[in-house]
Amino acid sequence: MIEHDPAVKRIIKFALEEDLGFGDLTTDAIVSQEANGQATLVAREELVLAGLPIFGMVFFEISPEIESEVYYREGDFVPAGKNVCVVKGPLSSILKGERTALNFLQRMSGIATLTRQYVERAGPSKVRVLDTRKTVPGLRVLDKYAVRIGGGFNHRFGLFDGILIKDNHIAAAGSITKAVQLTKKNAPHTVRVEVEVEDLAGVVEAVKAGVDSILLDNMQPGEVKKAVELVNGRVILEASGGINLDIIEDMAKTGVDFVSIGALTHSAKAADFSLEIISEPGGTP
Repeated sequence: MIEHDPAVKRIIKFALEEDLGFGDLTTDAIVSQEANGQATLVAREELVLAGLPIFGMVFFEISPEIESEVYYREGDFVPAGKNVCVVKGPLSSILKGERTALNFLQRMSGIATLTRQYVERAGPSKVRVLDTRKTVPGLRVLDKYAVRIGGGFNHRFGLFDGILIKDNHIAAAGSITKAVQLTKKNAPHTVRVEVEVEDLAGVVEAVKAGVDSILLDNMQPGEVKKAVELVNGRVILEASGGINLDIIEDMAKTGVDFVSIGALTHSAKAADFSLEIISEPGGTP
């Protein structure tokens, strides 16, 4: 579960340190430390909910006394205007965590919402929608989690858990064949080898070189379909580059196995939430 990941806890601590610094000058000046209150989280637009555990962890990090009453679950579609949850506890702690908690939730729900749109546009085909490494530095674990919540799948997490021979690697080696040979000689034999190609000639060379998977870079659906027919199931095919909501359906119909879309994490619009805080009587000095 995402809330048990040590990396997530480090991210939250860093984010709070970044925002709070030595304290919240405004809240400390206005709100009594003894005051309790509650805040209602409202979805201001239709969205797919992702990051609610992170939202709660931010407040818990500030004060373990804060409790939440949740009305929706991760991955749920939330209509505009609906209450997502209520946060209750020390009012000053709620105010101090508000912005950081919302920042995480808005980004993650935005990614999940966009991912769901791609998955739905792809329709009932066999294709799986993948993310990429085009994430915010330091937030990859959260970005990729949000993709999964939206119905997508994760590509390699980093450079350490998958081999993808890209154009610059090929340029450094001299050819697709040479790059694959060097990889098979020097890399762990248990790791799948994928190579990026730009045309059908590259597909033929990659198959002959014995790769496990081919990434078809910036190919249109018509050319991808030809690659699918050419390979005939001998290797896994992934289409990537320039895939947007307008062409995802056509790309899915080609028979390709995967489509990877950087926009899921680098161009998703933050989802719109508001946190409406209500102070209990006696909440101010």
